Amino acid sequence: MVLELLVAVVVFALLMTASIGTMLTYSKLPVHHRQDETNTVVRLVANIFVVMTSLVFGLMINSSKNTFAEIDKNVHAFATQIILLDRTLRTYGLEANETRKRLENYVEKALTNPARAATDPMVKSDRTSELALNAVGDSLSLIRPSDPGHVALWNDARQQYQRIVEQRWIIVEQSEGVIPRPLITMLTAWLTLIFASFGYRAPRNIIVILMFFMSALLISLSIFIVLDMDIPFSGWIQISDTPLRRALAELQQ
Repeated sequence: MVLELLVAVVVFALLMTASIGTMLTYSKLPVHHRQDETNTVVRLVANIFVVMTSLVFGLMINSSKNTFAEIDKNVHAFATQIILLDRTLRTYGLEANETRKRLENYVEKALTNPARAATDPMVKSDRTSELALNAVGDSLSLIRPSDPGHVALWNDARQQYQRIVEQRWIIVEQSEGVIPRPLITMLTAWLTLIFASFGYRAPRNIIVILMFFMSALLISLSIFIVLDMDIPFSGWIQISDTPLRRALAELQQ
């Protein structure tokens, strides 16, 4: 979250500096730089970047939203697979109780791990929860089915466990964010140019300065939210752990 907040602060500072700076320096420019023809060219160039900025920022919002929604869907699927594995182990019988306890222990460790603020231990590379999940597989491998019915259940449980591990790593790979940093830099440069054009020939009064301030603040906050959503396991907007809490409740019944 620190990086996203820093980007938002830098964007705000650049937009305010560009708009107020051009407003204050306009009267000091040579006469030929203050002609109506110059102002027309400045507005036309700014309009080009307004359109481009709108398109790029719209793509960033859509990309961030899709990333968040896809990972949220995968977390729900991850929790569902845990519940299905537990149901299969219950059907297997008493020999699977140790595996069920280890599965419950994994979910408990994931939900109580204090590292969640930095990285989500439910799915990401937290060593403690990863070892707990490995212990589930180790315990499952020690079960020796004695008849065809239990063999079928054991095979189902192994497949479900493998899907849980696979789903976990899918989420890990998706959780790093997809918005390229050079794109953010380019967008910031365009916004700075646009705000500089706003300050050109703008009247010096408190209303204009207040509008510059509010616009820069809202744009920087929008960029912060988009970047924060792009990394769903950190920051203010995070993937909910409610699916795993429901799964834990099912395991404890």
